[in-house]
Amino acid sequence: MGPPQLVMMARWPAPGRCKSRLVPGVGRARAAAIQARLTQHGVAAAAEARRSLAMAGDDPGRGLTVVLATSGLGPRAAARWGAGLGVDRVVAQGPGSLGLRMQRQVLRGCREGAAAVVVIGSDLPELTAGDLVAAFGALEQASLVLGPASDGGYWLIGRRQATPQIFSGIDWGSARVLEQTLVQARRAGLSMALLAERNDLDRPCDLTPWR
Repeated sequence: MGPPQLVMMARWPAPGRCKSRLVPGVGRARAAAIQARLTQHGVAAAAEARRSLAMAGDDPGRGLTVVLATSGLGPRAAARWGAGLGVDRVVAQGPGSLGLRMQRQVLRGCREGAAAVVVIGSDLPELTAGDLVAAFGALEQASLVLGPASDGGYWLIGRRQATPQIFSGIDWGSARVLEQTLVQARRAGLSMALLAERNDLDRPCDLTPWR
């Protein structure tokens, strides 16, 4: 098995090309700046989690691989962005729904031999390195780990094997995403672990605790 992978799904933070639901409250430029800052925060948490996992492991050489899965820009620009952020790899999200894009990343990581694949977004102001360490720790026992969000979705999903059905039949963007995912996981016979609830920053009202 290869190193575990942490995949951050991120859209290029250019004005008018990201955070469309945030724009009415703060404007395009500010929304893009918020997106850029949140992405940096996520990468910093990932780097700290990698150090923690390496110190705790028997073989620090098998440390966490941080992957930036991008959309909204071409391969060369994406590579420059990833290099500036300090991630290990940059890949494209590809087309399709959120579920299809996440499924693609889990499948890619598993095909590459990753011991586990954890996928997160890039809009998580509450994210800590401890959250990520807990996710990989949970996958030592459970087949699936999820981070619930208060809006009925989830902010993290982790797998040790690719199971496409957990991304199928989901009303993406609705308040039933987590509930429907749990149903699909039970049908697939997966053992599950839930992390602490976290919230993403998506709408102007989500900014209130951070003003």
